[in-house]
Amino acid sequence: MTSTIPQSPVEQDVDNRIINPGSIQINVTGAFIVDEELYEDEESIPETNDIVLPYQNTENISHIAIDIGGSLAKIVYFTSNQSVNNSTEDLGPLINKKINCINGNGNNGNNNGNGNSNNNGYGINGNVRNDSISSDDSNDEILDPNRGGILNFYKIETEKIDEFIQFIAKLIKFYNKKVHIMATGGGSFKFYDRLRDELNVQVSKEDEMECLIVGLDFLITEIPDEVFLYTEQNPMQFVNHTKKDIYPYLLVNIGSGVSMVKVTGPNHDDFIRVGGSSLGGGTLWGLLSLITNANSYDEMLSSAAQGDNTSVDMLVGDIYGTEYNKIGLKSSAIASSFGKVFKKKHSKSTKTNKSTFKNEDISRSLLYAISNNIGQIAYLQAKIHDIQHIYFGGSYIRGHPQTMNTLSYAINFWSQGNKKAYFLRHEGYLGALGAFIKRQPEGWGRKNSIKLDELNLSKIRETLHQENINEQSACE
Repeated sequence: MTSTIPQSPVEQDVDNRIINPGSIQINVTGAFIVDEELYEDEESIPETNDIVLPYQNTENISHIAIDIGGSLAKIVYFTSNQSVNNSTEDLGPLINKKINCINGNGNNGNNNGNGNSNNNGYGINGNVRNDSISSDDSNDEILDPNRGGILNFYKIETEKIDEFIQFIAKLIKFYNKKVHIMATGGGSFKFYDRLRDELNVQVSKEDEMECLIVGLDFLITEIPDEVFLYTEQNPMQFVNHTKKDIYPYLLVNIGSGVSMVKVTGPNHDDFIRVGGSSLGGGTLWGLLSLITNANSYDEMLSSAAQGDNTSVDMLVGDIYGTEYNKIGLKSSAIASSFGKVFKKKHSKSTKTNKSTFKNEDISRSLLYAISNNIGQIAYLQAKIHDIQHIYFGGSYIRGHPQTMNTLSYAINFWSQGNKKAYFLRHEGYLGALGAFIKRQPEGWGRKNSIKLDELNLSKIRETLHQENINEQSACE
C-alpha cells in the first residue's frame, strides 16, 4: 500500500500518522488529455482540453483553485464521474459534461506519445500518485462511471468578475459539501473579501510564483502529450521529459506582463525570478484596442492570423534588397517593426491615411514585435544563467501558431540551435493548477519530498512517542 505521505530516508519514523494533513493525492495513473471527439455533447467541448484522471480517489476532493490576473481569471476544478452521472440538476455544460470513450483512454492514455509508459510511480508535491496498473486491469475499465473523474479548466476576462464568482457558486452547489478555495494571482488579494463573503467559503492565498512552478512541474512530468516543440514544418512535436533531466529550466510566463523564473530543483526555495518585461499580453491587448476595432483578445489573435506584416514592417530585404548572409539574416527578417508606416503616411506621391493599413496587418505586426522582444529577452536570461530548456506559459500564447513560431524561431536563432523553446497545451493554467495541487500539509516540498523543520519534527516525534506510551498503558 502506498503511504499518503511519501517516506524519506531521514524521516522513517514520520509516517502517515501525521494527524489531519488536509491534503489529497492526485493519482495520475492512466491520465490523458481529452480530445474533442470524446465528449458526449458538442456543447460540452471546452476551450481548453480537460485532463482525465481515471483512477483518482474522489472522496476528499472538496477544493477549487483560481488564479485571477490583471486580464484573465482562471479556474481549475475536479468533477468526479460518479457525481456527474448522479447529478439531477443541469448546471451547464462546463460542469455536467461527460466523456464517451470505449477503451478508456482514447489516445492510449498510458502512453506518452513516444512509446514510453507513463506509469512511473512518481509523486509531485508529495501529493501525486502514479501506481502501476495490474495486468488484470483492462483499458475498457479505465473510465469506470463510479470512479475517477475530470480535471477541468475555464477562464474568463477579469473584468467579468461577477460572472466568474457566479460560476464558482454553481460549482459549490454541484459539490454539495463544504468547499475550500485555493487562490493565487493579484486578484487573490484584490477580490479576497468578495470571494470569502459572497461564497461563504474559506479562501487560502497562495504565492503566485510558487504556484506557477508547481503547476509546470506537474504538467512536464506527469501528463503525457502535454509539452511540445513548435516549428512551421512540425507544429506539435511532443516531448516527454524524464524526472531527472528537467532542471534547471527557465519559465517565461506571459500574462499581462512577463515574468522569467529560473528553477533549479523541486523544493520551495529552488527558484528565483531573474527578470521580466512590462511588454506582454496586456500591451498587445491595449494597443490593438486603441488601433483596431477588435473587441476581445481572441478576436485580435484571429485578426493577426489573417494579416500580412510586410505591409507595415520594414524587412531586411527592403533595406538590402536581399539576405544579409554575413550575419545570418534572411531577407524576410524584420529590421524595424512598423518601419514602413511613417514613410507611407508622409509620402508625397501618395495620400495615405490610417485606413490604408488593414487591422489584420497591424495586429500581426504588433504580435510579432512583442513576441520577438520576449523571445530575445528569454534567450539572454537563459544565456546568462546557462539554461538550455525554456518553457513558455501564460494566457498570451493561447496555442496561436504565429506566436509560438516567433518565440521558437527567436530562441533557435539567437542560441544557434543550442536552446529549446517548449510550449504547453495548458499554458494559461500553470498558476491555478499549482494552487490546486498545493492543497497539502504545510512544509511539504514541491515534489516527492517532505521538508519539515526541527520544531515540527520534534512535535511530531513527541506526538508519536506519547501515542506509544498511551498504547502501552492501555495494554497494562
